[in-house]
Amino acid sequence: MKRAIVLLTIGISVTALMAACGSSSNTSTPTASSSAPAAGPTATQTAAPATATPTAAPSAAAVAGGWTGQYSGPFNGTFTLTWNQTGSTVNGSIQLSSPPDNLNITGTLSGNAISFGAVGVVAYTGTVSGNSMSGSYVDRANGQTGTWSATKS
Repeated sequence: MKRAIVLLTIGISVTALMAACGSSSNTSTPTASSSAPAAGPTATQTAAPATATPTAAPSAAAVAGGWTGQYSGPFNGTFTLTWNQTGSTVNGSIQLSSPPDNLNITGTLSGNAISFGAVGVVAYTGTVSGNSMSGSYVDRANGQTGTWSATKS
């Protein structure tokens, strides 16, 4: 008899469950339509992100060797330069006529721009164009300025 009650209880529960699932309601449940195309992954082409292309620094002008020139401003005279060059770095000596002096100088080149000078004395800046260069200078002791130009000898 216990067995009959358990089976009867299970049967009633299954029947109630089935009736609940099969009952109709006002809410529709969406179903797949056989006429709709199957959804699948689509390939989308995207442009590669823009990356900056490194630009090489302009090559340094070639200035190694001897140069002769003149300067004007608070001092007027001539000079002789002797340059050694490694890449964009230059060093050498400058011999001035007035006031007479012979100084060691160092400098840098960036493309055709040049800057050089004797430590703590005079700062020269300018541009190189083939066998000539020219620019301006500043006397660091008193702030006075002048111009200079030179040609390769």
